[in-house]
Amino acid sequence: MNYRRMGRTGLQISSVSIGGWLTFGGSVDASNTKAIIRAAVDAGVNFIDLADVYSQGAAESVIGDLLGEYTRSDLVISSKVFGRMGEGPNDRGLSRKHIVESVEGSLRRLKTDYLDLYFCHRQDADTPLEETVRAMDDLVHQGKIHYWGTSVWPSDALQDAHDLCDRRGYYAPLVEQPQYSLLERSIEKDVLPEAARLGMGVVVWSPLAGGLLTGKYNDGVPAGSRGAETKWLDEKLNDKTVEQLRKLSVAAEALGVQPSQLALAWILRRSEITSVITGATRPEHVAMNVEAAELELPADVAEQLSEVFAS
Repeated sequence: MNYRRMGRTGLQISSVSIGGWLTFGGSVDASNTKAIIRAAVDAGVNFIDLADVYSQGAAESVIGDLLGEYTRSDLVISSKVFGRMGEGPNDRGLSRKHIVESVEGSLRRLKTDYLDLYFCHRQDADTPLEETVRAMDDLVHQGKIHYWGTSVWPSDALQDAHDLCDRRGYYAPLVEQPQYSLLERSIEKDVLPEAARLGMGVVVWSPLAGGLLTGKYNDGVPAGSRGAETKWLDEKLNDKTVEQLRKLSVAAEALGVQPSQLALAWILRRSEITSVITGATRPEHVAMNVEAAELELPADVAEQLSEVFAS
């Protein structure tokens, strides 16, 4: 495993990390979740990415039951705030009330005194930006979070947050968590250069496009896959995409690696990227993803893939 500094901070994060979206506390039971986390940490992964809304708190709870096996300072634990956690009018968003109540809930479920990273999961048009950044600044001063960040914020919003923090002397967001993969490259134009200019780290979610870049969908949707059981592939898996996926597999075979490993290495070749947040339903998935951290991607292959997956 190699570790990368998160933007202009001194925090070192494993370039391949593990996340709990759609899996921990949900489709993956507690026993398998713990086996996955143990395999990840044993392989050098130190960053575990969570959110309060992942399985409505269950993802945090199952990780909280496991944290006692480790020295807390060896791990980088994140959570997020924004999504609806109840039926009341204040049970969502980025108001001071919801932020404060949500971080307390996350800490309780995780059985820890602090979060290393705390993300504003989306923008909140109903809350003044100053209210949000002041609340996050207070949490840093209170020691409940070490750094705060944003997730799926556009470049102008990142600039606005930093400008406000500079004027008020608040702690600024120092990490952005966008979606990024060979099939989703919209952040390349604005978000990646803006985050780099502001000194923000970038940890990306869905780097394998929900499994599309693993090779399993090259010849259709296999029975028992997530694509067969949900409608999430309806708009994504078309003739053009299948052709791109098959070319990825050909390139991977030529290098003697898996398509998923090549897709992760393509992301990690960029200096702006701090970490790719991977999912897993079995421990062996972790080992395969971690190997991508050490893969040296030839420049001509990287360029070829960029052209194949150009929009």
